[in-house]
Amino acid sequence: MRELDREKTIELLNEIMQFELAGVVRYTHYSLMVTGPNRIPIVQFFQEQATESLTHAQQVGEILTGLEGHPTQTIAPIEETFKHELEAILTESLNHERKALDLYKELLDVVHDASIYLEEFARGMIGQEELHNIEIKKMLRDFASS
Repeated sequence: MRELDREKTIELLNEIMQFELAGVVRYTHYSLMVTGPNRIPIVQFFQEQATESLTHAQQVGEILTGLEGHPTQTIAPIEETFKHELEAILTESLNHERKALDLYKELLDVVHDASIYLEEFARGMIGQEELHNIEIKKMLRDFASS
């Protein structure tokens, strides 16, 4: 095993934490903006995504402090198109989930062969983000056929 690059790992974990905290705001906003006949299940979906983003931010923060890092109090910039039709919101969500997936893959690269725990954490998060990408793509499928 090689030595963990703590500085780079802490920097990346802070970037992930900023991104997950932005997800809390993003998905809460979306849950408030949804209208139409399918509003209730879609609002529930976005509320669950907001809660999950907060959980992820907390998990990352625990790892950060375990590495003697200082968790950020800022959030990543949030893309806002001011289009609140469901297709636009889902497309923005997909872009967000793709970026999250990229960040966790980058974390895996940084910790590979340096920390089994962090590798497994990154792999688990990659799996969750891949599932989110699949779910949102399936939700967008109806719009592609319209």
